[in-house]
Amino acid sequence: MQAETTNSRQRTWIKAVGAIAVVAVATVGYLSMSSQKAAPDVTFTSLSGEKVPMQTLRGKVVMVNFWATSCTTCVHEMPQMVQTYNKYKDKGLDFVAVAMSYDPPNYVLNYAQSRNLPFKVALDTQGDLAKSFGDVKLTPTTYIIDKNGKIIKRYVGEPEFAELHQLLEKALAA
Repeated sequence: MQAETTNSRQRTWIKAVGAIAVVAVATVGYLSMSSQKAAPDVTFTSLSGEKVPMQTLRGKVVMVNFWATSCTTCVHEMPQMVQTYNKYKDKGLDFVAVAMSYDPPNYVLNYAQSRNLPFKVALDTQGDLAKSFGDVKLTPTTYIIDKNGKIIKRYVGEPEFAELHQLLEKALAA
């Protein structure tokens, strides 16, 4: 009888420790997901050669979109990115489209000019910008950065634009 009681207590103790471990792991996971990481302190170089330090974009909500002219998803989403920028630019949105290092600069220039892209288009000829943003390899990858320079969302692939617009409205209102 006493052995059964001891086994029962051990099982109860093991369940309690297991429950505490689950709560601890969940808490760490939540905190790591909810804590915002600062955007890297980089300087973008536009197609015209203009230097745009990230610091100068503080006070605005910023979208940084890594893309390539050879990426079909990037090309597909670009008209919606233009519409998104045009919808929110007067409310404080800034946008930098960063062409990947493997994208020939003349292709990027031709694409930007032929489509009249209304936002900054930057070249990342050495791949340093992609590395600074967590070693971006997949395109499109888009970062949403709040007015304080914190990354609030990363999209890999084409975003769901209705959800993106809700996020932008919330960030712009803050």
